[in-house]
Amino acid sequence: MHHSLPAGSPRAAESVTLGGSPACGDRASTRIPVWLKWAYTAFLTVMIPVYWFNYGPTNFLYFCDVALLLTLVGIWREDALLVSLPAVGILIPQALWCTDFVVQLSGGHLTGMTGYMFEENRSLFLRGLSLFHGWLPFLLVYLVRKTGYDRRALAGWSLICTGLCLTAYFFLPAAGAVLADPKIPRNINYVFGMDDAAPQQLLPAPAYLVAWITALISLVFVPTHFLLRKLCPAAPVASPA
Repeated sequence: MHHSLPAGSPRAAESVTLGGSPACGDRASTRIPVWLKWAYTAFLTVMIPVYWFNYGPTNFLYFCDVALLLTLVGIWREDALLVSLPAVGILIPQALWCTDFVVQLSGGHLTGMTGYMFEENRSLFLRGLSLFHGWLPFLLVYLVRKTGYDRRALAGWSLICTGLCLTAYFFLPAAGAVLADPKIPRNINYVFGMDDAAPQQLLPAPAYLVAWITALISLVFVPTHFLLRKLCPAAPVASPA
C-alpha cells in the first residue's frame, strides 16, 4: 500500500529531487570545505589592500580582479551563478596569461600581457600576489563542479565584460599613456591592444574595441560555456514557491 508523506515533513523535504535525481545543489553533496573558504578569504584580505595602495582602485576593474571578488562572495554563499560567471569569463584568458608568462620567463615574447610581471620597479611581493592567475582557473573549475554550472553565466558575464571594456576605453588610461606613477594600470582589459606599452595599430581604436568585445564573447565565453556545460553538472533550478 502506498502511503503519502505529510506535507512539510522532514522526509517529504528530503524526497524532493530535480528531474528524478538528487538535486546537485544539495548541501551534503556540494558543500565547499570551510578551510578553503577561509584560505581564499585570507588571500584576498592581504591582496585587496596591497593592490589598492600600489595600483589604485581602477586595478579592480580587470576581468581577473572582478572574478576574484565574485568568487569571494560565491564561495561563501555556495552560489552557482556567482562562481559560474567568473568561470565562463576567465578560464581561457587565464590559460593565455599562464602561457605568456612561461614564454616570457623563458626569454621569449608572445603577447606582452604579462610584461608587468618582469618590471623591476614592482616588488617581488606584488608580482608574487599576481600568481593567482595560475591557480584561480583550477579553483573555479572545482567550485563549478561542486555547485553546478549556471547557464545564465554566459549572458551575465558578456554584459559584465561589455561594461568593463567600455569603462576602460572611455575613462581609463590607454596603452602607452605616460603616468606619474608607472604602477597605475593602463590599457585595462586590453581594450587598446594586447601590449600595455603601446596601442595596437591594425585597426582604428573604436573598431578594435568592437572587434575585441565580439571576439571575447564569441571565441572565449561561448566555447567555455559549452565546455562547462559538458564537464559540470547543471546548477539546480529553484522551484516556484
